[in-house]
Amino acid sequence: MAKDAIDAAADALDGRVPASVTENIPLLGAEGYLAAWNKRAKIARAFDVHKVRIEHLLNRFGTLTDDLLDLIRNDPSLGEPLPGADDYLGAEVVYAASHEGALHLDDVLARRTRISIEAWDRGVSAAPVAAKLMGRVLGWDASREQLEVERYLQRVEAERASQLQPDDESADRVRLEAPDIVKVD
Repeated sequence: MAKDAIDAAADALDGRVPASVTENIPLLGAEGYLAAWNKRAKIARAFDVHKVRIEHLLNRFGTLTDDLLDLIRNDPSLGEPLPGADDYLGAEVVYAASHEGALHLDDVLARRTRISIEAWDRGVSAAPVAAKLMGRVLGWDASREQLEVERYLQRVEAERASQLQPDDESADRVRLEAPDIVKVD
């Protein structure tokens, strides 16, 4: 649909738009992916992690996995899984804050990772640990970390409550009652 919309807009400009080259441009982390995939067992041994962990990182970050492995090399604790979200490593939270511009816990647990929909508890167990990891990168104090966790837990509760509603309109109303992201002066 997006391609169709752009093509229609370009056609309206009387041919003054050059042909798209998007299909020939690799996504960030795509260049060298197959070579990295072929070396995944060797990489796993070098970092003393299971090959499945490397596969997870390669499937999410491509060759940018090297950046996450550098984080783990500098702080081996970042190679540990997050509580309640065993498929995700602490390095992914740090990377989201240090390389991807994530500024809020909700952003990391709901969008940068899929912890909020994949974890059995929607990331409730991971939230305090993830907030601490983000806080180290973003310079949060303990009260800011706690505020981020509280807001995230409120949003999880609102999501759960919305799923008990009889219709979409009611569900939206309940879900939107949760406070928005943290606003800090």
